[in-house]
Amino acid sequence: MTTATPTERQPALLRYQPTELDTVPEVAELLDRLGLGSFVPDGLTAFGGRNDNWAGTTTSGDQVFVKTVARAPDGSSPELDRTLAYEALSGRLPAGSPLRSPAHLGAHEGAALNAYRLLPGARSGSEVALDGGFDEEMCREAGRAVATLHALDADGAGVDTGEAPLPPLAWLEGFPWSALPDRSMAQIAAWKLVQDDAEVVAALHLLRAREQASPRTPAHCDLRFDQFIHHEGTLYLCDWEEFRIADPARDVGAFIGEWLFQATYSVFAPTGDPGAAAPVLGFDLTHEEIVGRGSASLRRHTPRIAAFWQGYLECRAPDAGLAERAVGFAGWHMYDRLIATAQAHAVLSPVARAAAGIGRVLLLNPSGAVATLRLDTPSGSSR
Repeated sequence: MTTATPTERQPALLRYQPTELDTVPEVAELLDRLGLGSFVPDGLTAFGGRNDNWAGTTTSGDQVFVKTVARAPDGSSPELDRTLAYEALSGRLPAGSPLRSPAHLGAHEGAALNAYRLLPGARSGSEVALDGGFDEEMCREAGRAVATLHALDADGAGVDTGEAPLPPLAWLEGFPWSALPDRSMAQIAAWKLVQDDAEVVAALHLLRAREQASPRTPAHCDLRFDQFIHHEGTLYLCDWEEFRIADPARDVGAFIGEWLFQATYSVFAPTGDPGAAAPVLGFDLTHEEIVGRGSASLRRHTPRIAAFWQGYLECRAPDAGLAERAVGFAGWHMYDRLIATAQAHAVLSPVARAAAGIGRVLLLNPSGAVATLRLDTPSGSSR
């Protein structure tokens, strides 16, 4: 999970110094096997993220991005397996499909490495959103892409059918002592917001039960702005480590939750008054100011949610309960993101508590938020 708030987060495609290639000889092995030569040291770089990666030009003149994924203690890599399953399934997409991903060039299964065609100058969806460029038309494109994913026929494709790990029901009662050293005080406080709220705990159990009874489709299962990249007018969806057969409401809810989280944090952005000091995570705002700004921010962001849903309906007819389940997953997404962003802080800020409050409302009354978020399904809508 990321560790910074949307207003503090570095662009996902910000360049970093890559890990020395000498320590990962499998990168050279993979590139050589694919006929790409080797990375040219001059200009070799890396992008932000939890996994080692390398981006640059090879001696064959190709621009390539190589990325590691996690391996289990036994040496296996379910994340790599899920990624390769998506790449195989996406081969069934027709030309001109709304669902696009950077071209996958090959993998080194022993080292859990993937190689992709690099898209020079691409920007992450989070960066585009922060700049205000993730507009309604782009949201509609995202909706069409996600719906196309959900409409794929995965029969016989060997896609993972294991249950998605979040929300972690076992952690709703408490988490193991061994997990405490890796959690900041703010993260522990964020978890207590969930664990001490019996109604939220019950709502999360109910959401998982509804998920179990829902239709299943291929799903991304880790959908965030960071997983979209925009390059030369085209929107791509990437990072398929959590890809599996799951409730499509997970992806729809996560996209909605991203905008609601963005809307919450924008409440605490500077007002534009050059004489006013920027509030720090909401500590300088009154309750009335937070409520007023929050209502205005939600009104600004709802059209993007509606555009996403419109695009989704253009490519797939949802099941009857998808919108309501998606609102529930959007509620969980608010908690998930505030827990992630709390890692960098010692105490929970007003903005984090505001995000939790919105998440709670969505979880406890998902049907009541369907119309507010403009997720109504027109009668007779279909593919």
